[in-house]
Amino acid sequence: MKIIPAIDIINGQCVRLSQGDFKQKKTYATSPLEMAKIYEDNGFKFLHVVDLDGAQSGQVVNAKTLNDICVNTNLIVDFGGGIKSKTDLEKVFDAGASQVTLGSVAVKSPELVAEWIDSYGTEKLILGADVKNEMLSISGWTETVDLNVFDFVRQYQKLGMTKLISTDIAVDGMLSGPSIELYQKLMSQFPQMEVIASGGVGSIQDLDNLKKINVAGVIIGKAIYENKIDLKELAKYVN
Repeated sequence: MKIIPAIDIINGQCVRLSQGDFKQKKTYATSPLEMAKIYEDNGFKFLHVVDLDGAQSGQVVNAKTLNDICVNTNLIVDFGGGIKSKTDLEKVFDAGASQVTLGSVAVKSPELVAEWIDSYGTEKLILGADVKNEMLSISGWTETVDLNVFDFVRQYQKLGMTKLISTDIAVDGMLSGPSIELYQKLMSQFPQMEVIASGGVGSIQDLDNLKKINVAGVIIGKAIYENKIDLKELAKYVN
C-alpha cells in the first residue's frame, strides 16, 4: 500500500478543507515546498498536490509552486486541480509532475480525455472520482452531477485507465475514518483498477483498516498537519 502525503494549495499556501467546503478552510504556516521537503526527509517517495485555486477557477493556477517542489525534491508528484485543456496539461508536465489526476474534465469532456489517453498513455494519467453518496462532484466539489461513480469508472476502464483516486467528500478533512465500504465496492467491481483511498484518515488504525482491504494506496493530509499521525510512525508504512 503506497503512502501518499498530500499538499492542497490556495494562494500558494498549504490549506486543508473540511468536507470540501472552502468556507471551512484552515491555512498552515509551513509552505508547500517546506512541507514537501519534510515528507522527503522522512522517507516518503510520493506526493499528491491539489491546486484548489485551479479547481475553482477552471485553469491551473499554482504551476510555479508545483515546479518549486519538483525542482527541489525527488518526490514522485501527481497533480490535480484546474486541468481543463491540453495547454494546462502540458503546463503541469512541464512543471515536473510525473502524473496528473483528471476529475472534472473527465466528467465534462470525455472525448478530450480519450485523446490524452492516446497521446500520453495511461501511466501518466490518474482518474479522479470525488463522490458524495456515490454520485460525482466536480469543480472543486461545488457541483454534483447526475452520474454515479461506478458508471464513471467503468467508462474509463474501457479506455484503458488503470489508476483511480476516489475521495468521499462526506469524510474528507473530518479525521473520522475512511469510507471502507466505498473502496470495497470499487475494488469488487473493478479488480484490475489500482484504487487509491483519499479522505477521512485520522489514525494509524485507519491505515491498518485500509491495508486489510488491499487498497493500492492511501492519501493522507489533515491527519499529518493536525499531528493526529506522527510522520515517523507513518514512515514505517513506506515500502
